[in-house]
This record gives sequence, structure tokens and C-alpha cells, in this order.
Amino acid sequence: MSQADRDKWEKRYREGSYGTRTHPSEFLVEWLPRLPKGRALDVACGIGRNALYLAEAGYAVDAIDISSVALQRLQDSVQARGLTINCTEVDLESGPLPDETYDLIVLVRYTSASLIARLLPLLREGGCFACEEHLVTTEDVIGPSSPGFRVAPGELRELTAELEVLSYSEGLVEDPDGRIAALASIVAKRA
Repeated sequence: MSQADRDKWEKRYREGSYGTRTHPSEFLVEWLPRLPKGRALDVACGIGRNALYLAEAGYAVDAIDISSVALQRLQDSVQARGLTINCTEVDLESGPLPDETYDLIVLVRYTSASLIARLLPLLREGGCFACEEHLVTTEDVIGPSSPGFRVAPGELRELTAELEVLSYSEGLVEDPDGRIAALASIVAKRA
């Protein structure tokens, strides 16, 4: 990721962007009871809404993001709640990923085909990949305006073809804050 992109994310978090998005992804909440317990990786975690949810559910959580400001906000929440989350600043496009394997990898609304390809080998046997991405659409929805930051219909399924698909959906979804998003979601398992 370029320094300009890194600076953009640091500025967004410094100015309080996403500060009201403290609820975990509804997609994750729906699936968590059916996902394997153990070690989890929250990728592009931001201020940690999903990482915190996973830690509160008993997972050993590693959280990674490009923004040191977001990770500091996450650490503040971790301390306030008496939780433990290992936070690491990393360039998700070119930086090293954790040298671990996971029972669960969560990637929510950060689109990168090359990153998904790098994440899948980190899944343990029986581990699950839970991913929710902005979907290309002509509808008036929240999220990035550039189709380069959205997945095409069917693309997320293709990117995870090596895994057993447990659930796949595409369409318009109402977020808890009432805004409409076009999303592709997948839960897939390493057999």
C-alpha cells in the first residue's frame, strides 16, 4: 500500500471515522455459533468491532490493520473491557502476515483478491474463512464508489474455490444503522 493510502487511513481514524460502528458485523454474529472455536484472525480490523466480539466470545484473537491510530483505539477498548487481543500494524498488500494458523479468519469489507489468496493457507484443517465484501452494483449504496474496491458477482466464490462453501450470498443488506449496502458474503471451510 502506498504511503498516501496509509496516510488516508490514519487521517480517517484520527478524525473519528467509523467511531460509531461499534457493533460487530451482523454476518459474523449470525454465523459465530456455527464456527470453530479457538484462534481467530481479524484482518483489516479497523477499530476492532469484530475482534472485540470474537474476544468476548472466547477466541484468542490476532487483529491486523494498516492504521496505527485504529489499532491504538482498539487497544484502548481492549484494556477498558479487560480483554486480550494481539494487535499488529501491517501493510495488508505487501507486509508479512502472521506466522500462525487459525481456526477462523474474518475479513470484512476490505477488498483484495491477492490478500485472500495469502490468507487461505493460514487456515487450519477444519478452519473457516468468513468474509463479507462490498459488491459491484448500480444501486445507491454505502461503501466505495470505485468498482476496484468491490467484488464482482461470483468473484468471492471463485477466490475461495479451494474451500468447501458453507454459505454464499450476494445482494442488498440493511446495516444496523439503517444504511443500505451491496454485499457478497461467504463462509467457507478447509476440509
